[in-house]
Amino acid sequence: MAHYDYDLFVIGGGSGGVRAGRVTAAMGKRVGIAEEHRYGGTCVIRGCVPKKLLVYASQFPEHFEDAAGYGWTVPAATFDWRTMIANKDVEIARLEAIYRRGLTNAGAELFDCRAELVDRHTIRLVGQDRTVTADKILVASGGRPNPHAALPGHELCISSNEAFYLNDLPRSIVIAGGGYIAVEFANIFHGLGVETTLVYRGREILGRFDMDLRRQLHETMEKKGIRILCHTIFEKIEKRADGRLDAHLSDGSVIATDHVMLALGRDPNTDGLGLEAAGVELGPKGEIRVDAYSRTNVENIYAVGDVTDRVALTPVAIHEAMCFVETAFRDNPTAPDHDCVATAVFSQPEIGTVGLSEDDAAKRYPDVEIYRALFRPMRHTLSGRDEKMLMKLVVDGQSKRVVGAHILGPDAGEMAQLLGIAVKAKLTKADFDRTMAVHPSAAEELVTMYQPTYRLKDGERVS
Repeated sequence: MAHYDYDLFVIGGGSGGVRAGRVTAAMGKRVGIAEEHRYGGTCVIRGCVPKKLLVYASQFPEHFEDAAGYGWTVPAATFDWRTMIANKDVEIARLEAIYRRGLTNAGAELFDCRAELVDRHTIRLVGQDRTVTADKILVASGGRPNPHAALPGHELCISSNEAFYLNDLPRSIVIAGGGYIAVEFANIFHGLGVETTLVYRGREILGRFDMDLRRQLHETMEKKGIRILCHTIFEKIEKRADGRLDAHLSDGSVIATDHVMLALGRDPNTDGLGLEAAGVELGPKGEIRVDAYSRTNVENIYAVGDVTDRVALTPVAIHEAMCFVETAFRDNPTAPDHDCVATAVFSQPEIGTVGLSEDDAAKRYPDVEIYRALFRPMRHTLSGRDEKMLMKLVVDGQSKRVVGAHILGPDAGEMAQLLGIAVKAKLTKADFDRTMAVHPSAAEELVTMYQPTYRLKDGERVS
């Protein structure tokens, strides 16, 4: 039997790689893990965690405004971007230390360098002038922002990575994209007082989400003062004499701005990893192709997380990592379950969603019932804020199972986590109906919508 330096070597210290490395090491296996940047990956270092902190920061102006309706007199407030970023950096450093400590305490060996495959069992530690071997290899190198290299002037633009480290808060920004990253940053910058324009080539923001949510959020964002240009793309970006940028758009207009941010999707981070040398098969986007158990076409090499381009969410990467450990080290082949994954968009108002959209349900089921409520949440009654909340249940008309649940409004992400349990458990509309409401709350609407708002028959609205 061949002898290897490690039972498992993990390439990538993000959420999936760290979880797999830590759990496997805790089993007494010899584990090595390499990360060329910082442990914690996209989520902790330059993704969901710092983004959520910026979301909180950007919500305070509305909180200050709303306080007046509740009897509070709030003096004129000021915001210091550098203080916020410094505090954010302290928190990120704390979290990274926890990730490192967890690996070390479990017995894993950490390498602060880039790792590349030489063959199916050999890894080159770049910068350390040596190679190591491993019985099994897990690639969890994540993804990176698409630089949109075909755009003239793309090198003048920032991505979400750089947005977390700007020296100063810009006066204006133009963001390309209509996905959750673009939408979230548009709301963040606007909330912090930045003149914000969102440019999207599609007909409506947030593709693949339920259309009711998309339209209602679009309308609300524009009411807040965010300019949204759909059916529009960038033609080129040019630097002005004053140091600002000119964004040339396909409609012939030119927007002068401090920054242009490209949020045009993310690419699997596979370039230069030596995957070809090891014989690992890649897909058209550069993603690592895996089977139902996260195994590549090379028997001892696995991949989890964004690098596989399945469901690019942190909890999914962690789930895939745990399934990998069961499959590879516990003799319990376990396939990740990607069905009914709840998710949130931390826009303002935020979105929480799980299951099928109305359009997707109409394609899958001949009879669909839609339960829909649009109302002003109680918290806005005294503040006077003209902002609506949307709740929607999508029900298979034959089995009466709730196959989709969608919320736009305060705390939507929190509600989506609990709705995820209900939809995952295949509960029926009757189960919702016989659940006692929590009053007064916005969430009570989910169990008090007794009659369908309308029905769909073979994809057509009939009532």
